[in-house]
Parts: sequence; structure tokens; C-alpha cells
Amino acid sequence: MAISRRAFGIGLLAASAAGTGGYVYLRQHPEIAGRFGEPKRLFGFAGGEKEGFLANARVRNLLERRFGLVLDARRAGSVEMVRERALLDQKPQFLWPSSSVLVDVARKSGVKISRDQVIFNSPIVLYSWDRIADGLVKGGYAEPAGGPRYTVDLLKILKAIIAGETWAAMGVADLFGRARIVSTDPNKSNSGFMFAGLSASLLSGDVVMLDSLPRIEGDVTTVFRRMGYKPPSSGKLFDDYVAGGAGAQPLIVGYENQLIEWVLQDADRWKRVELNAPSKPVILYPRPTTFSAHPLISIDRGADDFIDALLSESLLELAWEEHGFRGPLGSIGKARNPLLQTRLIERIDSVLPMPDAPVMLALLDRLAA
Repeated sequence: MAISRRAFGIGLLAASAAGTGGYVYLRQHPEIAGRFGEPKRLFGFAGGEKEGFLANARVRNLLERRFGLVLDARRAGSVEMVRERALLDQKPQFLWPSSSVLVDVARKSGVKISRDQVIFNSPIVLYSWDRIADGLVKGGYAEPAGGPRYTVDLLKILKAIIAGETWAAMGVADLFGRARIVSTDPNKSNSGFMFAGLSASLLSGDVVMLDSLPRIEGDVTTVFRRMGYKPPSSGKLFDDYVAGGAGAQPLIVGYENQLIEWVLQDADRWKRVELNAPSKPVILYPRPTTFSAHPLISIDRGADDFIDALLSESLLELAWEEHGFRGPLGSIGKARNPLLQTRLIERIDSVLPMPDAPVMLALLDRLAA
């Protein structure tokens, strides 16, 4: 039977509309799109603190089977991944640093961003050991917060470090020499970057601005100079902390999720630590602290699907239950694992915003010098 030109044209139009509608639907539902065809392979850089999450077999399986994504995610410092040409010239399709400020820094570095979205939140904390934390409580620098948790007056500690106080003068009698906090290199890694911004704002009395930076940048430099060696990534610093013990790493800067992840990875190991270790790792929550948002930056539009996948309930719950990452609004998940419940402070109300990108870049230049 002959088909008229008009009917044929209408048929083509309908097919085109159906195809467009199907494409839009699959774009909006990547969990369905991922079931068809070859998986999409994505290459990019992610901060070391997310290495455990990205290596998790359940995470990788969900990304491939449900969303059709296979990742080549390489570890890099959050600051260097958005600034260093040696990394950017490798043409990554996504970047996953650990601070929203770094999205603006990426733009200033010439990165053409398709989309950016905060996936996780993790407050900046200090890690120490129970006997050291108890000494800081006696010295008036910290307070118990129930279980292996403490709150700490960070400004008071910074002023003591700047003044050259010894550990003994601060209440920790059995540690040698002057007090120090160790962070990562702020020109490479985000936890050091954020600690620099938080310290500058605390010392200035408010969120530091370009006109107030010269007044306190010398004190911030003193804090960082006293650290000695500063590792290039948060994951490396935390590994050094766990391996070195109280004498080698008495007080470091990290993300809240790092100790949680370490505990959850091997519950039997943690029981052995609690029973036998001479000192036990503890979290100290600064008052105030700052939240480290973890924005995924999609450079190639093909990586937009990675953002949608990570925002799915299944992956956010995995991030919380197995790695201790809070969700996009800083909320904790549904898990009631006692190893989580006794270590995290559910609400963190004392939060200081980060300085803006021009201030942080100026501060980084000073610290690099």
C-alpha cells in the first residue's frame, strides 16, 4: 500500500520527537540509560580523602551497572588539580576537589566548567590522641563532648602556637618541645588550604578580607612554619598520623570522615586499638570550624551524568554508611552504626565561612614564599 508524502513526513516527525523525548528522558534518568550499551569511561582527578569511596567495590559496581560509568579517578591535591597546568593539560573530564572556593579558582585557571555540584560535606576537624586531648582539657583549650569526641578553642590554640608555648605549658606534660598543629601543604591540598583560611579569619576576628589580610598574614605564616614538613594530600597526612602515633603526630588537621572511614574499614582492628593501644585516636571539633564542601566539577559534558549518579540516594547512603561523608546539606544519613553514632557530632552550628578566592590566592602566595 502506497504511503503519501504527508503521512511519511508526519511519521518522520513523530519518530524524531520520540527520539528526542527518549534522549531527554534518559538524560534525566541515568540509572536507566546505564543499563544499555557500553559503559561510559571517564577520566579525572579527585582528592585523596575520597580515594576509599572511589575504590569501594560496591560504589564502582553501582556506577557501572546502574549508571553505565567506569572511572579512572586519579589522586591529586585539591588545590593543585585546579591550578597546575601539568594536571589540567592531561584533559581531565572531571575534577573533584574539596572546597567550593576551588570552583572559582578553577575558573580563574581557565577551566571551562560544564556543571558543578556539591556532593559531600565534611567539617574540618583536628585529630589527636586521648591522652593529649585530656591534657588540652586540663589546660583549658578543649572540652569533652561525650565518647571519643572533644570540642576545642582553635583561636586559643593558634595564639599559643604563635607565642611559642610548649606542650607542657598547654597541659600536655609528656610531649617534647613547642606545640604545633600539622596540616597538608595549603598550595596543594584542600585541608591545608581550608585550615589556612579558617586560621586567617579567626586571627582577624571575622572572615578575612584583602584589606585585613596584611595585618594577620605574618601570624598565619608562623603557624604554618612551625609545622615542619607538610604532606601533599589529606590521605597521606592521615596515614602518617595513624602510623606515627601520639609522639610523632600529636595534633593534625583533617576531615571528619577520615577516622570514621578508618574505623569502619576494619571493626576488629578498631577493637584491638581500643583494648591495647597506649593512646587512642580522637576527633576534636574546632569552635568554630568550616565545612569542606566536595563539589564535583564536570569539564566534559559527558561527566554531567557522574554528578547525577553521585546524588542518587543509594550512593549517598554508601558514602555515609561506609565512609562517614555527610550529604550535600551537611546532614547525616540513616545508618545507626554505633561506631558512627558515638564519634560524630550530629549538628555543627559554629561554622565560619571561607574567605573568597582572591583572598585565598593572596594568602597562598604568602605561604608559598
